[in-house]
Order: sequence, then structure tokens, then C-alpha cells
Amino acid sequence: MSKKIAIIGGGNLGTAIAEGLIQSEFSRPVELTITRRNPSALVRFAERGCMVHSDNKKAVAAAEVIVLAVKPYNYADVIQQIKPVLNPKKHIVVSVITGVWIADLQKAIGKPVPVIRAMPNTAIAIQQSMTCLAHAGATGNQLSYIQELFDVLGRSVLIDEKLMDAATVLGACGTAYAMRYIRANIQGGIEIGFDSATATLIASQTVKGAAELLLQKGTHPEQEIDKVTTPRGCTIAGLNEMEHQGFSSSLIRGLVTSYKKIAKD
Repeated sequence: MSKKIAIIGGGNLGTAIAEGLIQSEFSRPVELTITRRNPSALVRFAERGCMVHSDNKKAVAAAEVIVLAVKPYNYADVIQQIKPVLNPKKHIVVSVITGVWIADLQKAIGKPVPVIRAMPNTAIAIQQSMTCLAHAGATGNQLSYIQELFDVLGRSVLIDEKLMDAATVLGACGTAYAMRYIRANIQGGIEIGFDSATATLIASQTVKGAAELLLQKGTHPEQEIDKVTTPRGCTIAGLNEMEHQGFSSSLIRGLVTSYKKIAKD
């Protein structure tokens, strides 16, 4: 059953979510409200039938699902604005605010409104996000609806909130790590003879295909590696050289360093 959705904060992430919901037809434009301090920046959504304005309280009063996509330093003020119209029997609050914990949101709201915290990544702009979800107070049906919402924007997984920092490193910072690997592949491709555009296409599609093998077949990476490593072949020679140079260990150390940085801050 379709619900009325209000996206509070029509910045890059908020508009990416809106775009994905409209393109996937998960939400009809007429059921979608987007707010922003300067709503003129949202004219393309207004032209498609969305309700667009700067009144957060009005948007929440008319909606059932509230997606908070504001900056971390603004969330307390925004919640104070919408708090009078939040209804525990009507609303689900979904926060995509980085670094703000469910307990912080619940304390600011001061009512037993179900809160779901979501950690998407930048690929949400093309409906290919990996989104991690944690919740407090949501029913099974409410949680299923929100998972379905984020599944049309990529894929989602339910985790314990204590793993959200780890999810940030693996799923959000991980985009940058994957890009760095692709960039190195492109540079190597140029060195062995390809022009930049061709190397970029080959490297990007190869990584996309490798990921889809794991996602669609559910296999372990080593199973797929074994299929392309023949005795005394060029693949195993390249893999071994990378490992001698610390490829896997440096990636793992990078992940752990990023995690320690988040935990420390």
C-alpha cells in the first residue's frame, strides 16, 4: 500500500531519494512532498507533480513517512519544528542523517514515534545504493515497507545500530575504495596500451560484472577467482604479485583505519 512521503531536506541526498522513488514508481509524485529552505531549487519536482515548499511542519502533517535528510547540525532545530505534528499512531521517521543515533532522535522527538535509521551510499542517485537499516519501535509491517522503499533504490539490509559506523566504512567509504581500485585499473590499462576512455569502460564494466556474479549467484569471491586462474597463467601471476605488494592487507588496514577514525571522533 502506497504511503504519503515527506522528504525533509531537498539537498543532494534528499533529491536523489525522491528521484529514485519517482522513477521506480514506488511513490507517485502526487504522494511525495519535498521541502527545502529555497524551494525554487526543486522546480523540476514541482513540474512532475510533487508538492514542493519550505514548510516542514506542513509537510509532516500531511504525510505518513518522514524522511529526515537534513545536515547533522540542523536536525535538532528541524525536529523542534515538526515535533508538534508528529503522531506515534500515524508517522514513521526515517533518518538518513550521518552520525545521529536513534536514541538522539527519540530524545529530541519526545514521543514514541517509530524511528528507522538508514545509511545509504552515493549510488542511491542511480538506484544502486547499498543501504543499511536499524530501527527502534517499528512494527514488522512498517519495517517491511521501509525496506521495500530502499530496495527500489538499490539493496538494503537490516543491521544492529551498533554496526552503523562499520556500515559507513564498508558501504559508504567503500565506494571511494572501489573507485580507487578502478582508477588504478584504468592507469594500468593505459600503461599496457589502451586509451583512457576504453580503459575506463573495460575496467568499470568488469568490476560491475564481478559484483553482479556475487550478488546474483551468491558465490564466494574465491570460487569466481578459481574460474579464471589457470595453472601457470597470467591471472595467478598478477594476483600473486599484488599480494606480495600487500594488496589485500593494505585494503583491510585501510578499512580498519577508517573505522577507528569514526570511533575516535
